[in-house]
Amino acid sequence: MKGPGLPLVRALLVVGGALAVLVVALPEGPVRAVLYCAVAVACAAAVFAGVRRHRPVHPGGWLLVGAGVGAWALGDVVYTFLRDVAGVEPFPSVADVAYLAAYPLLAAGFWRFVRARQGGRGRDGLVDSAILVVGFSLLMWVTLVKPSLLDTSVSAAARAVGAAYPIGDVLLLAVLVQLLTSSGARTAAFRLLVTGAGLMLAADAAYQLVSLRGNVFGLDEGVVDVLFLSSYLCTAGAALHPSMRRLTDSPPREGAELTRARLVALTAASLLSPGTLAVQVVLDRDLEVWAVILTSVTLFLLVVVRMSGLLRQVQDQARQLAALARTDALTGLPNRRSGQAELARQLERARREGLPLCVALLDLDRFKTYNDTFGHPAGDRLLVGSAAGWRARLQGRGVLARWGGEEFLLLLPGLPAVAAVEVVDELRAATADGQTFSGGVAQWDGAESDESLVARADEALYAAKAAGRDRVLPAPAPDALSARGH
Repeated sequence: MKGPGLPLVRALLVVGGALAVLVVALPEGPVRAVLYCAVAVACAAAVFAGVRRHRPVHPGGWLLVGAGVGAWALGDVVYTFLRDVAGVEPFPSVADVAYLAAYPLLAAGFWRFVRARQGGRGRDGLVDSAILVVGFSLLMWVTLVKPSLLDTSVSAAARAVGAAYPIGDVLLLAVLVQLLTSSGARTAAFRLLVTGAGLMLAADAAYQLVSLRGNVFGLDEGVVDVLFLSSYLCTAGAALHPSMRRLTDSPPREGAELTRARLVALTAASLLSPGTLAVQVVLDRDLEVWAVILTSVTLFLLVVVRMSGLLRQVQDQARQLAALARTDALTGLPNRRSGQAELARQLERARREGLPLCVALLDLDRFKTYNDTFGHPAGDRLLVGSAAGWRARLQGRGVLARWGGEEFLLLLPGLPAVAAVEVVDELRAATADGQTFSGGVAQWDGAESDESLVARADEALYAAKAAGRDRVLPAPAPDALSARGH
């Protein structure tokens, strides 16, 4: 992290981290509980302070995140009061109302960020998010939701509340994945925010595992407390960092790039369904047949949708590349290759239908001098303006292409030489910036090649330049020897 907000964020993380270690080091009791709650409340307040300090363009998302952290902190305070002061069982209780309210608040805040960063785009990112969420939902169902619902040692209310937490985690995971796959900048605030959300999900899952199965996988209440406090600190640090103002910046890039990391994550999520079934078979557990079937079908359909999106993207890019290969980048006219292809097509049509065909070459007069006098950007503007003016004046009567440099090719099918010269002569008034051009027009004799036809138009062009420029001249008919030679 860099920037003027670094000392403040670093101080928060260092002091907060020290307090988190102190909380874990202290024995269970009122002092530890009060210190834990103080850190949680301070971090919630820090989020709102960051919004007030940095005034982001889209504060709504940050305010919702602050409210979500505040709901968690309120739940901690109420939970501690019920357990240590009132001496009543804190689960289920009003503290759970505050805890559960945090999920939709945080999810709504993250969704605000996603929408702002993607600018209404992001269909591929949404599909990727759905693939990850569906895969992990099965894992949540098997490890947390179903065991909570089937735990007959507690009341029905306790079972319902216990199942609500992993469902809230799935909701938060869905929008977190969307945020991770969004196309905005990966600022320090972004990294701190997603780290805090990830730690919160890990802490919540660890707490639920400890509640259901005791200290498993080395998890205990001390580890859970560290995860929760670290989550609070990272979220507060994100809000206090100056880069939080740019969290909602939306870049022009569209679509979700299928990076190697994203492909690995999607593959892992897709394998969770058969992997879960395999683990249950190996451990001789009850098989979650219908859950696995439903998840597998959903994942298959989502993968098909994702692949269709990739195929459409490849097709769109192929069309764009094909258009670029045929188009002059500066003027937007067909380029020389396209002009040659169109000339061959028009010659074939003229031969087949017995129609006249004229080719004209137009060359801007003294273009090098214009460039040297006004600069190359002005020269580019002259080319663009002239091409646009000529095309507008033609009104579809011919095909105009950039032949090279300041030279343009014009195909005039169905017109004899006299009429073609008149059309080209009309274009002189449409030349940009009051400049002039010289032109040469050649009519196809019914036998010569396209190279010979263009060469005769080029000879007429040079004759127009030699005659003083700013004029259009017809090319003489090819002599018999020239015709036979081609």
